[in-house]
Amino acid sequence: MAGRGIAQRFSLAAAGLAVTGLAAAATCARAQEAAPGPFVSLAEALDYADRQYPAVKAALAERTAADHRVDEARTAYLPQVNLLWQIDRSTVNNITGVLLPQSVIPSISGPVLPETGQSAWNSGAGVLASWRVFDFGQRAAKVDAARQTAMAARAASDLTRLDVGTATLDAYLNVLAADALAAADQANVDRLQTFGKSVGVLVDNKLRPEVESEQAQAALALGQTRLLAARANAEAQRATLGRLLGRPMQGARLAVPSLPPDPQRAVAAAPRTQDHPAAVAEAAKVRQQQAQLSAVDRSYSPLVDAVAGAYTRGSGRSPAGAFEGGSSGLGFGVNNWAVGVQVTLPLGAYPAIRAEQQAQRATVSAEQDRYDQTLREVDERLQQARAALTSAPSRSPRSPR
Repeated sequence: MAGRGIAQRFSLAAAGLAVTGLAAAATCARAQEAAPGPFVSLAEALDYADRQYPAVKAALAERTAADHRVDEARTAYLPQVNLLWQIDRSTVNNITGVLLPQSVIPSISGPVLPETGQSAWNSGAGVLASWRVFDFGQRAAKVDAARQTAMAARAASDLTRLDVGTATLDAYLNVLAADALAAADQANVDRLQTFGKSVGVLVDNKLRPEVESEQAQAALALGQTRLLAARANAEAQRATLGRLLGRPMQGARLAVPSLPPDPQRAVAAAPRTQDHPAAVAEAAKVRQQQAQLSAVDRSYSPLVDAVAGAYTRGSGRSPAGAFEGGSSGLGFGVNNWAVGVQVTLPLGAYPAIRAEQQAQRATVSAEQDRYDQTLREVDERLQQARAALTSAPSRSPRSPR
């Protein structure tokens, strides 16, 4: 559904210019001659909204975050190195037997000796390095999924910019139309006032019935009511434009934009449906879900790691069981190293992986359906925009400078 709202507003630039801007261009141009305040063009408004609107900034930040997550996914190819150092004071009683894997009882090494309540110092330090040699494409699939997520974030950023630009254009043209309507209503009120005075003179001279004077006054009251509503609407439209630009627009003069000199050439240069940001964003989401499905499919593959480690330990009790006392055990005395290959296969995870595969395939299918729907909606809006450009006049009035 992400592309529906944007697709419905796609190409309002063409349609709005053809319908709203041109209809009120001449009246608005006359109204701007006396309007105070700074002069703002459509290009300036679109550029300012594109740089300053919070939604655009948020989309750019999310795009940057997605790019960094790609770098994070690539770190899976690097070897893992862990360092350890510890000292402790403890009893050294050992017992023959087996404990199931757990994280509560500390492990102990050494021979079984008579139990004692004495304690001694123990120390240890070591390094363990591991590097995943082979994983049947698991890391590559996860990196590809992160890359597709970044591409989706870029497309979403472009989509947000288009959304903000379309809303800004719509608000800009609405202000022009509202100003033109207010100017037209003001001219109508002026006309009705003059007409009412003329009718009043005729009525006073018994040349017209008194009812015509009452009709003129009623028409004037209706015109004044419409003028108040038009002015209120103009202020509301300026408030909307001010929200998009982040600054007050009361009193600002807006330029009437012009259509391309050759609408047919503009129609021919229109982008393809697949190149619209809404379609690009949905296509990126489809590829993202497909990449995640590929990563899930490879989750059941064996993992092959090369492992190397070295450590040294010290103990305050000798192998014969004697306590040496003092600071004995704080220094390292026994060294070991090991190098090997470790193969891991998650046998018990197969049911969970299988369920995740089914869920991910359904997600891919849903995203594909959304993409197809977005293409249809964007294509419809493109055709409507082409029709609006084709039927629009080739030139529009210029605003006074």
